[in-house]
Amino acid sequence: MTDQQHQDIYPSMTISTDQQTQKIAPIKLGERLKEIRTSLGLTLEEASQKTGLARSTLSKIENEQISPTFQAMQKLTNGLQINIPQLFAAPKQVNTTGRRDITRKEEGKAHPTSTYEHELLATQLTNKKMMPFKSLIRARDFDAYADWIRHDGEEFLLVLSGELTFFSEYYEPVNLSEGDSVYYDANMGHMLISVSEEDASIIWVTAS
Repeated sequence: MTDQQHQDIYPSMTISTDQQTQKIAPIKLGERLKEIRTSLGLTLEEASQKTGLARSTLSKIENEQISPTFQAMQKLTNGLQINIPQLFAAPKQVNTTGRRDITRKEEGKAHPTSTYEHELLATQLTNKKMMPFKSLIRARDFDAYADWIRHDGEEFLLVLSGELTFFSEYYEPVNLSEGDSVYYDANMGHMLISVSEEDASIIWVTAS
């Protein structure tokens, strides 16, 4: 998309005052949608399942390649359980460098999926560069996934208990046990299954 096309879709607004004319940056719905999705700990595939919008459509919206129709926005708000004004809210600006967020044991925000049971951590902080969460790996078979999981950013996982198999698009599957870890590019297809008697438990950190 050219700069001119971007301006045509998202025109800037100006506010005139007695002293100065202040320019307000255009609202970027794609950027805002991605911020909401990542704050909920959702991959593009998971967001697609919740909203009924194709993964490719969500990716194009987030990358400002297309503008969502009103019908698409309704699907987004219903599937992500947010309201339309939240899509148009400007990202919160954080000016302090002294933030912190403590999450007590088992007090994270639960977010179960068909393959994982996530516990989102540090949910009080917005505009984070990292998204930490604990997960139980419920999936027991490669076929539990409709497709590879892919999303932007980099990811680190550390096995807390149990044993799992880490599948990735360009490498042979590898088994990981308690204390083992892996760091990888999240846009490379990946998925996990538990192979121990109990569901494997991991700490997961996604960085943008």
